[in-house]
Amino acid sequence: AAALVQYVVLRGDLGRPPRSWPLGAVVAQGCHAALAAAHAHRQHPDTRAYLESGGAMRTVVLEAPDEAALMALAETLKQHSIDHEVWTEQPENVATCLALRPYPKDQVHQHLKKFKLLK
Repeated sequence: AAALVQYVVLRGDLGRPPRSWPLGAVVAQGCHAALAAAHAHRQHPDTRAYLESGGAMRTVVLEAPDEAALMALAETLKQHSIDHEVWTEQPENVATCLALRPYPKDQVHQHLKKFKLLK
């Protein structure tokens, strides 16, 4: 079976001025999005297999430069019927992150390859 990967795409601008969110707050956004995607698609066999793989889970965290890029990616994923969840932080109502459910890398990588690993 192909290795399953959960992709998480975080806004890189959150951690930099003028926003400068603390690192922990940015990490929390990624956690929220990853859990939301896994929960929403918990019945999918790939999600189940991924969650049961324990220490073998593979997560790739990518960076979208800003909210516009994040939302453009969300639209692309929607057009290609790729299951994902956008995390919107409340009460600010700011889209901060999106996560796909776990997928075989080759099914989704093409839509994500323009994003760099989050640094």
